[in-house]
Amino acid sequence: MADQQSKANAFRALHERDEPFLIPNPWDAGSAKLLANLGFEALATTSLGVSVSDGALGTSADAVLENLRAICAATDLPVNADLENCFADEPDAAASLFPRAYEAGAGGASIEDATGRRDDPIYGFNLTVERVHAAVEIAKTLPQPFTLTARAEGLLYGVGDLDEIIKRLLAFEELGADVLYAPGLKTIDEMKVVMDAVSTPVNIVMGFADPDITLDQLAEIGVRRVSIGGGFSRVALNAMMGAAREMKAGNFGFVRDMIGIKEVGDAFKG
Repeated sequence: MADQQSKANAFRALHERDEPFLIPNPWDAGSAKLLANLGFEALATTSLGVSVSDGALGTSADAVLENLRAICAATDLPVNADLENCFADEPDAAASLFPRAYEAGAGGASIEDATGRRDDPIYGFNLTVERVHAAVEIAKTLPQPFTLTARAEGLLYGVGDLDEIIKRLLAFEELGADVLYAPGLKTIDEMKVVMDAVSTPVNIVMGFADPDITLDQLAEIGVRRVSIGGGFSRVALNAMMGAAREMKAGNFGFVRDMIGIKEVGDAFKG
């Protein structure tokens, strides 16, 4: 197995390339092995995937870290950790989750400005800046390079417009975040507005975007990292539900769509 230093260095180097890299989101060790076997260069966890695996929407820091640890141990690929809002409002308390993610094996992690509260979904600007600043500072103290992603989530919750998102991303950039991320960008034109405004590497998540956008188009506007968020876990759940409905109706044609035993075996061996 690759050591954490080499994984961390490899992850940092991926963001420095001219072309974007794809970072899919497994939800457990098994899905991580399948994705690694396909030749992806890095992985990212998905808090939604953890939630649905646990049987409820919403999760805990301990559950996220346990899932992260299993995924990091499953392959030689660097892993980015989805830490949601770091399960704390206060800046230092939120930032304290980053060393725990590092200890679990992550080469990077994200902090977002979504509160997790329906009645007040996005932190105010000043508190958001304080939280990202605390995260940046604690990431600097870790013994190996740790790629920090700062996320502006307002588009997902209907809070603020694209100008407000860019204002936050620019603040994150000034604070020293390594990657910027604004889930909820839907069109290539919206993405280009963001890309033209910032100089720090940007992650685009395609789980909320126009699915007709291609990797070549993303490369053309300067995107550096492309993820899918909880997309794979939702696709898997949809396939299972469709098969289950067939079975309940007494039909079994879905078995034609099963992954081959050899493919699973090849991914899981070693």
